[in-house]
Amino acid sequence: MTPETTSEAVPTAVSESVPVSSPNSGTESGQESGPESGAEPQPARKEQRVTRQRRAVSAALDALADFVSTQELHRVLHDRGESVSLATTYRILQSMADDGLVDVLRNGDNEAVYRRCAVEHHHHHLLCRNCGRAVEIEAPAVEQWAARIAAEHGFTDAAHTVEIYGVCPDCAALAARS
Repeated sequence: MTPETTSEAVPTAVSESVPVSSPNSGTESGQESGPESGAEPQPARKEQRVTRQRRAVSAALDALADFVSTQELHRVLHDRGESVSLATTYRILQSMADDGLVDVLRNGDNEAVYRRCAVEHHHHHLLCRNCGRAVEIEAPAVEQWAARIAAEHGFTDAAHTVEIYGVCPDCAALAARS
């Protein structure tokens, strides 16, 4: 086995080993999924092996406050002395996104960027176009509007993504001094 595929037993308390519901599972809108709700049960997620590389990626994400591209995260891992290939970093981030463990957005260059968010429920972000700073926001008015628009057009099980881009106060102040 290569170092990229080795793994060791890890207690089940590690968050990456616990299957989670997908963002489209119906729980976002407050719907229950179970026998009483009439909704079809969701297939169980495949449990992920918690490898050294997965733990390193997870720890690096926990230490970062803003969204990061795969290449930037790979550079952080390398700087920390972690041996994780770029391809493995891509695969782990995609797996974490699929499991709802990280948020993923597209930046101005249409590049996927990832972040471990502090809140575990549906939310939105304010994003600085200059430095990438991200602020998590609750937007009940957006939630109500999206539900109303979907219902008006006969849509069910609707989902949405809202990201607001601008310039953060620190970048605005820096630009004003220049």
